[in-house]
Amino acid sequence: MTEVTLQAFLDDWAGADPLRCAVAATVERLAEAGVAIAELVARGPLAEDFGKVRGEEANAGGDAQKELDVIAEEELVDALGRAPVAFMASEESETPIPLDPHGRVVVAVDPLDGSSNIDTNVSIGTIFSILPYDLEQHPDPAAALLQKGSAQVAAGFLIYGPATVLVSSLGEGTQVFVFDHDTSTFILARARVEIPAATKEYGINQSNVRHWAKPTQAYIDDCLAGKDGPRAKDFNMRWVGSLVADAFRIFTRGGVYLYPGDSRKGYADGRLRLIYEANPVAFVTEQAGGAATDGTTRILDIEPKHIHQRIPLVFGSREEVAHIAGYY
Repeated sequence: MTEVTLQAFLDDWAGADPLRCAVAATVERLAEAGVAIAELVARGPLAEDFGKVRGEEANAGGDAQKELDVIAEEELVDALGRAPVAFMASEESETPIPLDPHGRVVVAVDPLDGSSNIDTNVSIGTIFSILPYDLEQHPDPAAALLQKGSAQVAAGFLIYGPATVLVSSLGEGTQVFVFDHDTSTFILARARVEIPAATKEYGINQSNVRHWAKPTQAYIDDCLAGKDGPRAKDFNMRWVGSLVADAFRIFTRGGVYLYPGDSRKGYADGRLRLIYEANPVAFVTEQAGGAATDGTTRILDIEPKHIHQRIPLVFGSREEVAHIAGYY
């Protein structure tokens, strides 16, 4: 069987279409940055400073900023500066970062998702969203980034774990590429991911149960009741605490992920960012036959209000996501 490289896959998809060529070049640069970040992550305790909090201030999203968060953003800025990207929005920066004034796309990134796990050797990663850009339509770069998730032309995430993996979609299904260290190339491993429609597995941070709204509590209670309860089947709970790791598990064997809003201060609207995390994850999930919602509304139909907007997120196996929505 002939191996298909990421570059060959992108070239075949893009053809001579100018926007597609811009998207393809952008994905290649993101993958390139991912390899560099993966090498830094792999140093583990040998680079002990990477897990330390930088200064006393939080990042633009209000979270503690670790040294490797900043380094990862710098790698992405450098890589995307060599792509037709007009602006890059990052969880780590308050405002969009200007790159190529003639760029055809804008990119939103979470440079290092799961960075609280840097010093625990748990898989972490980079999440990205690519949106079309036209200066006449979007003279304000922030406005270009505030398009609905359904406007994305590509999205995905990189995982830095035992393998360096790229999960991405160009709007024609979801693919998985694995970095081959022997050839220094990403190789297509799964040409079309299909998330099983039904599941007996869910992921949620159960320690927050006392803060949950009634719909979330009711759903989890029914799952915990197992085959003797209203669901009439036993469930398993899996929770890594790294969105990319939890997502890849779902893309591999099905399941649902829940990060709801709750009653804690600052958590009413959830903690995940709409344009950096929820939109790209929702895009690749739907392209793999799954579903994504905030509990009541399809994620890709939500119009962002600001670039650091937070939102509740439920995604994964289609039938289970629909069942959860019923509780709301």
